[in-house]
Amino acid sequence: MDKELKLTVTLRPAGLDDRRGIVRLPPEVMEALQINPGDPVRLRGRTTTAALAAKADPAAGQKLLHVDDITLGNLGVREGTEVAVIRRPAVAARRVTLAATDDIVALTSPEDLRLALLGKVVSVGDRVSLRPQDVLPLAGRPQVANAHRRLRNRLGYQWNVALLTVVEVEEADAAVVTMDTVVGWQDGTTSTPVPGPQASAGELAATDPEVPPLSLDDLPGMRAQAQELQELLDLGFNHREVLDRLGTTISLGVLISGPAGSGKSALVRAVAAQVEARVVQVWAPGLAALTNTAAAGRLRELAREAGQGGPTVLLFSDVDALAPREEPGPISIVFRQVLEETVRAGVAVVATTSRPESVDPALRSPELLAVQLAVPLPDTAMRLEQLRVLTRGMPLAEDVRLDDVAGRTPGFVAADLGALAREAGVRAALRQTDRGQDAAAAPEQPEAPKVTMADFEAALDVVRPTSMADSTLEVASVTLDDVGDMVEVKQTLTESVLWPLTYPDTFARLGVSPPRGVLLYGPPGCGKTYLVKAIAGTGKANVLSVKGAELLSKWVGDSERAVRELFRRAREAAPTLVFLDEVDALAPTRGQANDGGTTDRVVAALLTELDGVEDLRNVVVIGATNRPDLIDPALLRPGRLERLVYVPPPDAEARAEILKASAKSVPLDKEVDLVRLGAELEGFSAADCAALIRESALSAMRESLEATTVTAGNVATARQRVRPSLDPGQVAWLAAYAETHQA
Repeated sequence: MDKELKLTVTLRPAGLDDRRGIVRLPPEVMEALQINPGDPVRLRGRTTTAALAAKADPAAGQKLLHVDDITLGNLGVREGTEVAVIRRPAVAARRVTLAATDDIVALTSPEDLRLALLGKVVSVGDRVSLRPQDVLPLAGRPQVANAHRRLRNRLGYQWNVALLTVVEVEEADAAVVTMDTVVGWQDGTTSTPVPGPQASAGELAATDPEVPPLSLDDLPGMRAQAQELQELLDLGFNHREVLDRLGTTISLGVLISGPAGSGKSALVRAVAAQVEARVVQVWAPGLAALTNTAAAGRLRELAREAGQGGPTVLLFSDVDALAPREEPGPISIVFRQVLEETVRAGVAVVATTSRPESVDPALRSPELLAVQLAVPLPDTAMRLEQLRVLTRGMPLAEDVRLDDVAGRTPGFVAADLGALAREAGVRAALRQTDRGQDAAAAPEQPEAPKVTMADFEAALDVVRPTSMADSTLEVASVTLDDVGDMVEVKQTLTESVLWPLTYPDTFARLGVSPPRGVLLYGPPGCGKTYLVKAIAGTGKANVLSVKGAELLSKWVGDSERAVRELFRRAREAAPTLVFLDEVDALAPTRGQANDGGTTDRVVAALLTELDGVEDLRNVVVIGATNRPDLIDPALLRPGRLERLVYVPPPDAEARAEILKASAKSVPLDKEVDLVRLGAELEGFSAADCAALIRESALSAMRESLEATTVTAGNVATARQRVRPSLDPGQVAWLAAYAETHQA
């Protein structure tokens, strides 16, 4: 019997591994199982799957198995579950058959399908993606890169999120796809088991004329950008004579910025189809990885091809890799020269980036990329529209509330929502499969499969936003209505935060500017962060959250750049709520630090962003602190964090409500009187009250692991362990500060 080890699954894949059929194992586990990087491994959870092994960071934990969302779904388990890891000898697959939606099958040739799966280990019943396994060494890498580009052209952002089902694997239940493997669709079309010729530079991404053009109806939320780009290309390609009569010219250089996965390249292809122009797409990081001589030659070859054959759009994806702001190399100079010559020749050049602040400013000159468009992060309404498009081919159950899903997905771009919808479909398929097995003995009338709200709930547990994961607040399923007491505080937050984001037209009609920001201050543990999560739970805005110290860096200029980047993303994602936790660490009084002036420069950058030349529309900033006296006074004047809101410690009534909320799922004995208990907990913060309930339950477990209720005796024991954390002196000082600084 093969040796196996048990590891705990964690959804923390490396960015390069995501959706590529790779899992990362601790080095000790790989040594114990005699596994080398790139070897197949069998994973057994609720179901069995297989993947390629790679080494995890030794500091990441010795008992963790790092997987992505697809592998987690194939295992049929949740994050934190133990699964078995078994070494599996490499077996080459003779034939692999897959199934997918009609549009994916129609747009993906079996040859490109094989190259996308090359080097991956596949199992019957698994879901796999089209993202190529190009992290670990494999044969045919240039062909894989070319297939990758063709798939990006034909499928748009779907290439990144589309999921395929493995229907059959000939030779074994799990095997590795090689260049000799016959790969095909369930409809019968297959690849030829011989290596294909290498694609030329022009074949990298020229759109296949037989591929149906994308429709702008499939890209909701980008109609304004599409109209502006369409007008520009139509004028430049089809109405040059009008420009000649007016004695003017037009520049067809465009820079499109927006979060990764938001559909920038898909937008370009859809508009190009409307104006009957072909698209030649280039992945800039691939060019940047070549030698300077090879990259320069490839650029000139692509420019020559784009200049032939009628109206053409030359599309550079992720252009910041080719023309970086910091330390641009020789290839950047060649790129600017080729760019200028190409635009002057009448070819449209469109560059996309998810990091506009990292792009060489020289590219934005009038002779190069003169027009700039921004694809925003979707708000709730836009996410709802995108979800309707993404699920229109799915049989949804009556309990599915897409508006609720849209409200719970701040920070999600189109690609993330597509992954969410597909994961929900996977959950529904797994449920139907299990039900079909259970009812195999009585097949009277199988129920029509549908995707339910429970499937979306499960998908929300594993799918995370990729575009803003580092700073997106985890949205709780609570709103301000769920916050007990604090009537005045909730009213002030509603007026200062929710009204500007919800009713901007009303402020404009009355001719006043909405409040720019709010400072929440109060003793530790009294619910400042919880209030912000409750506001985020309303779903009225995208939420960016950073702790003050996270923006500070020892490198000169990095902290200020981080502040500028934060507010740039906030503007693009408007309406946006920016939450600065522990803001006193980020913006202390200037002139008192001994850090070489870093915090002083950060304060200056923060003040400029809040109330500078560039207007901050539909963006509200909330700061939280328990030391308002340490914050630079300039940050608290009108136009910045102008509303100071005191969050007091809970009184007896509020403590009783907090205890009830904390004990909602705890089986308390009838003799436990939470109202009386709340009156007795003088000096307890909200966090202390929650800790008391938790400790009471642990006390019951200590008495007996078979305990079914928490008694008054358990609560009394817990009170001896949990002490009030509020400092009476600090509370008195904050109350006095609140009297002199009314909101």
